Amino acid sequence: MEMWASNCGPDEQNYPKGEVMMGNSSQANLEICEPAIPVASIDTSGWSLREGTLTRPHYRPSHERNGNLLQVGVIGYGYWGPNIVRNFHMQEFSRVAMVCDSRSDALSRASRAYPETEMVDDYTAMLRSPHIDVIAIVTPVWTHFELAKAALENGKHVFLEKPFTSTSAQALELIELAERRHLKLMVDHTFLFTGAVRTIKRLLDEQALGHLYYYDTMRVNLGLFQHDVNVVWDLAPHDLAIMDYLLGIPGEALIATGQKHVNGVEDIAFLTIFYPGHLIAHVNVNWLSPVKVRSTLLGGDKKMVIWNDLESDEKVRVYDRGVDLKTREGVYDLLVSYRSGDMWAPHVDNTEALGLEIAHFTRCVLENQPMINDGFAGLRIVKVLEAATKSLANHGAEVRI
Repeated sequence: MEMWASNCGPDEQNYPKGEVMMGNSSQANLEICEPAIPVASIDTSGWSLREGTLTRPHYRPSHERNGNLLQVGVIGYGYWGPNIVRNFHMQEFSRVAMVCDSRSDALSRASRAYPETEMVDDYTAMLRSPHIDVIAIVTPVWTHFELAKAALENGKHVFLEKPFTSTSAQALELIELAERRHLKLMVDHTFLFTGAVRTIKRLLDEQALGHLYYYDTMRVNLGLFQHDVNVVWDLAPHDLAIMDYLLGIPGEALIATGQKHVNGVEDIAFLTIFYPGHLIAHVNVNWLSPVKVRSTLLGGDKKMVIWNDLESDEKVRVYDRGVDLKTREGVYDLLVSYRSGDMWAPHVDNTEALGLEIAHFTRCVLENQPMINDGFAGLRIVKVLEAATKSLANHGAEVRI
């Protein structure tokens, strides 16, 4: 039997981790059970995700389900697992019916917090249960494919921690399996639901920044070092998912450079991603920074935005600054003038992002609606990570995405 630990959350801090017992093979030891009770359709009016704003309606589920609630099983109760359990438990139309972790102390903590929830140390109990509708997988990336495939084969909707899978081939297989089984598959890109990202999305949709020139982001801190993935696979998925959502277009190629200093994997890396229309993006990720930095800068021909996620107030600032280029008749040289206008800080909603994300997931399952962070969104990120891995191995060679 192998042991594995629950994965980190959206800000990648790996505190004491939970563990779960895992079988020796992905298929032979898994009993394929009957699908879960089908999700009944409900009134779909009122929900919207427009211009970065998530609006929740009041709706009533069918009374033909498991006690009117989505029954959720959570695999992994380490650092991020408790947040997943709490938010699924707080939703109006879901409850956590089962938690899986092989460590007795983790299950004891979960049992004290949720005494009515069943605790198990073998995840196949969730697969066999006809009452579990959703399985949330909060584990390291190398376990994702096996666990998600088993859940889908047993008729369970899947909520999966980032990054989606270890390879794009695995991601495609899970997407195709979910579509064949008419099941929902969501990748946990929590930052898409933060007030800051939704505010920036609204500004971009309104063309407030004009034509984008660049996207520059930094996510650095001291540690925590991973043994199974490098800093790109650990930290960059957050920013790559945000960029994918905000920009709405895929990158064409990238260059990745980095270096190994401590434990045999890259602990500092720089990604440069090339987009159509002369848009360029830069991602800096680092486990060796003396301070924690979470900053993003977007520059357009009209306005510029700075997002500092560590600010308690004014996380997003919009600057009416830039350059204007003009030519005069008979003058061949460009005349450059610098524009320095006002700065303003739009209101940023501080509702917990994970709660909004799980509300979105629950609504999409119950109403059979598309998700903004579905398997295809996860696949796009994995493709970028694969390209970055190839470029790193070739000392910064350009790789097509």
